[in-house]
Amino acid sequence: MTSGHTMLTGVTDGFFCCLLGTPPNAVRPLESVESSDGYTFVEVKPGRVLRVKHACPAPIPSPPPPPPEDNPGVKTGLVRCQRRITVYRNGRLVVENLGRAPRADLQGRSGSGDPPGSLEVELAEPAGGDTRATPGSGRRRRPRRPKRTIHIDCEQRITSCKGAQADVVLFFIHGVGGSLAIWKEQLDFFVRLGYEVVAPDLAGHGASSAPQVAAAYTFYALAEDMRAIFTRYAKKRNVLIGHSYGVSFCTFLAHEYPDLVHKVIMINGGGPTALEPSLCSIFNMPTCVLHCLSPCLAWSFLKAGFARQGAKEKQLLKEGNAFNVSSFVLRAMMSGQYWPEGDEVYHAELTVPVLLVHGMHDKFVPVEEDQRMAEILLLAFLKLIEEGSHMVMLECPETVNTLLHEFLLWEPEPEAEPKLEPKSKPQPLQLQSDPAPGEEK
Repeated sequence: MTSGHTMLTGVTDGFFCCLLGTPPNAVRPLESVESSDGYTFVEVKPGRVLRVKHACPAPIPSPPPPPPEDNPGVKTGLVRCQRRITVYRNGRLVVENLGRAPRADLQGRSGSGDPPGSLEVELAEPAGGDTRATPGSGRRRRPRRPKRTIHIDCEQRITSCKGAQADVVLFFIHGVGGSLAIWKEQLDFFVRLGYEVVAPDLAGHGASSAPQVAAAYTFYALAEDMRAIFTRYAKKRNVLIGHSYGVSFCTFLAHEYPDLVHKVIMINGGGPTALEPSLCSIFNMPTCVLHCLSPCLAWSFLKAGFARQGAKEKQLLKEGNAFNVSSFVLRAMMSGQYWPEGDEVYHAELTVPVLLVHGMHDKFVPVEEDQRMAEILLLAFLKLIEEGSHMVMLECPETVNTLLHEFLLWEPEPEAEPKLEPKSKPQPLQLQSDPAPGEEK
């Protein structure tokens, strides 16, 4: 009875939406700046207000730093990143790890212990066909000139983000249709450990303001919102945690602020491809039609986003305030996912360590996309959760919290500089005397 009433209400509201020409469920900008329930409202632009969950636990005295080691050649957590990325006009991409390649303890993406020295990818077929000479033709193949070559040579210091450190901030960014409520288990967990956490509601989501202009929901508009939140709360070492569409904003911030972003965690974020809205999508339909179909869309999201569809999952979906946005915002968000710069080269330039978490039952993001992301990134760990799906942080909070915490505590093993062996001292020249009579030579 409740489901039928919801469907009837959605159809009725959609009918009036078409008649009046106004989108339903419009969220007005919030006037208050602070609230009594622990939330902060940040005005990133005039009239554009985002709700932010900011928890800063009481500082706990940190243990004294360890004494310096006797060996000055040992550099704790220092990783040298040397890469050459070559893009050819036919779409061929070659990623080469130069110098000292990342050690085996930095690679969590494959079962082999040897890190790859280079990665070659065919992104597209050549426009003019294959111009290679056939055997016996007498013609030699001319080497293709690269379209662009990118050199990366830097040193990255990666240290353990132990709890209660005053210079560590964890940023949580949700995806389309979600809210900061989907991070409740993670926020509570890390606040109890003494971490400072920041989790915003994207524009049009949760309790943030929802402008009724489609341009307010493009990737670039939302990325600038996240830049404003990041620069407001960032400290010396910042960890970015993103889910689904939120992963793109984490990648953007890590690329823009390489000296401030310490580590990145991508949960069911997909492959390293440039964003482009789909032309044949249900979200291209008029807003009033989408509003009529909203109960069906919510049911489809529940079926595809969770490994199981029981009463527990329905309650989690309700408590997490997931997929609870207006039809106008949903349509504008899906149509505004245009980010041509975020291609494989853009991701290959990242030198920050990345943890990839993927729920194996995810019907939105295939596991092959996260595997592809792990191959492109320089320092990447791919962790699969067998019993999880797209909303894995709601389904398996303990497992996700453990993986995230282990990654925060991870630190590369110190690598000593190669020592030069002292040259052997020259031995004195010994002259043999002539043998005595009767002795053999």
